[in-house]
Amino acid sequence: MSILPSIKFADLSPTKNVFVSALGFALSINSPSAPFGDELRRSAQEQVEYMLRADADTSLVIKDDEVKSVLKTGLFRTCSSFERELSSLLLEPDLASQANEDKILRTLSDLEWICSLLPKMNLMKDFVSNWIEISGNILKVIEDEKLNSLMWGLKVKLIEMTNKALEAVGYGTVILPAPYRLSLLKFWLPYIRKMKPLLDSKCIAETDFRYKMDEELCMNIEGAIVSMVLALPSNDQAGPNLQSGD
Repeated sequence: MSILPSIKFADLSPTKNVFVSALGFALSINSPSAPFGDELRRSAQEQVEYMLRADADTSLVIKDDEVKSVLKTGLFRTCSSFERELSSLLLEPDLASQANEDKILRTLSDLEWICSLLPKMNLMKDFVSNWIEISGNILKVIEDEKLNSLMWGLKVKLIEMTNKALEAVGYGTVILPAPYRLSLLKFWLPYIRKMKPLLDSKCIAETDFRYKMDEELCMNIEGAIVSMVLALPSNDQAGPNLQSGD
């Protein structure tokens, strides 16, 4: 019994300080000097993942508002960087350059990593809300005719990121008012319906074409969309963009 008070009132400050520091580097908030930036960021991400997996104190620390604030700051900064990079894409003189796509994919990879942490802190709603907010700008760029035959890896990655939002809303992890749920569907359902057969046809026509929506991704998207549509008011379910299709 004498041990219980020391456990109950254990000082979590050291764990919190280490975790916040690692999280800051992982999110590039504590920006290190080049050329070690990417390497340090990856190491910090590994440390964050290890602490979440192996350190019991960390499961308590992540409930702290300061820790959540650091993650939210990283989320919004990464979303802003992604939107900025994507918006400037069409201004690039050489759109076919792989470097242009790789730069945006790295930022999306960071955003994907952040999304793996958000549910642990009940912050997935922040990602979904932000994704809906920038979806119009994303689609305006990615559907530009200049990119009709380019950026296939980016196009698939955008669908994968959208699936995270669809699943979070469709299965009740994130609760949003009906107009926001409808916006998410109206933005992305037509795009996904267009891309799926296009990607399939290119896989058939070009044996070395490696970008596709795999079966698991398709099933996850379909399940989430069905759940979302059924939860909408009946007049919204009948909208032209939500009718059944390929």
